[in-house]
Amino acid sequence: MGEFSIPGATIGVVGGGQLGRMMAEAASPLGVRLDVLDPTPHCPAAPVAGRQVVACFDDEQAIRRLADSVDVLTYEIELADPDALERISEETTTRVHPAPETLRMIQDKLEQKRTLKAAGIPVPPFAAVNSVDDLAAAAERFGYPVMLKARRGGYDGHGNLPVEGPEEVASAFAAIDGPAMVEAFVDFTRELSVIGVKGATERDSFEPAENIHEAEILRASIVPARTAQSTRDRARALANDALDELTGRGVYGIELFETPDGEILVNEIAPRPHNSGHWTIEGATVSQFEQHVRAVLGAPIGSTASRGATAMANVLGDVDSPARARPIGVDEILSAGDVNIHWYGKREVRPLRKMAHLTMTDPDRDAAPQLLAAVREQRRKISFRS
Repeated sequence: MGEFSIPGATIGVVGGGQLGRMMAEAASPLGVRLDVLDPTPHCPAAPVAGRQVVACFDDEQAIRRLADSVDVLTYEIELADPDALERISEETTTRVHPAPETLRMIQDKLEQKRTLKAAGIPVPPFAAVNSVDDLAAAAERFGYPVMLKARRGGYDGHGNLPVEGPEEVASAFAAIDGPAMVEAFVDFTRELSVIGVKGATERDSFEPAENIHEAEILRASIVPARTAQSTRDRARALANDALDELTGRGVYGIELFETPDGEILVNEIAPRPHNSGHWTIEGATVSQFEQHVRAVLGAPIGSTASRGATAMANVLGDVDSPARARPIGVDEILSAGDVNIHWYGKREVRPLRKMAHLTMTDPDRDAAPQLLAAVREQRRKISFRS
């Protein structure tokens, strides 16, 4: 039996973007209510949430107001304040999952890598960077190119900067403008990700997805990944090892690299549902969003089994500047009959902003490559340009 009643429980979520929206959609059939906190009035999660507290992600008093009326707190964005969440958890009866200490560690990419390395989990070679000289020395040691990363706040490519040669060191360090780390460039064969689940007494993971990025933004994912079963098994085992180093219940998105020699390296971890796990809504027995709801409430987690082959494609803003979101081509998608569309409810489209995603499935696992081509072709039908 879970720690809280299903149906009847209420979850408070710091963040009300598309992840909060899909979490609320998954919670509703279980009789679970979601309340969200987000600084944007009428945020994407608002139409399907019980209520929205309009406040910044680090507004402790507002988070306390949210906590007063819910059974458990969670978050769908790493901008949540772990110190505030920790104080609220210690001073009230409202627990926080995943644990604030996990969020604090993951927010700092350097500490995240140190934690994984100390646990014996393979990661790319890395070093702290506090000066131009530090960056130059590490780059010489690792060999150019290297990847310079802001330790905090980066997402969808923001805060990550490749450094191709010594002549770029000074400008790259200045561009990051804050605490940084550098990693050896990984000449990977493909990018993989595993969605892990930690319940009250259980731990499990979905099978690895293969991810296709452009300009460091996820464009598409397919399951099963186009690699050997032994490689998929190794990726899943490493993800489970990483889960053991994380405190608190919930879903975790674990990004990995597969190298040409078959080695698997852990890239980064997100303590929440992840874009690369959206395939699970139609492609798995229980989606990552329902798993997160179950887990944070202490209820039994569900099956992570796949239903066959699945391909997912993100719908990104194709505009040059912010504008009102008026998509065209959606009717064609709806007429196709074999495409699932998830619209995020964002009123403004911006360049490369995630606006929706499309999913296609097939019981035949060997159909994944064909599904990928098909869903990307469907994606091209949607535009925000008049």
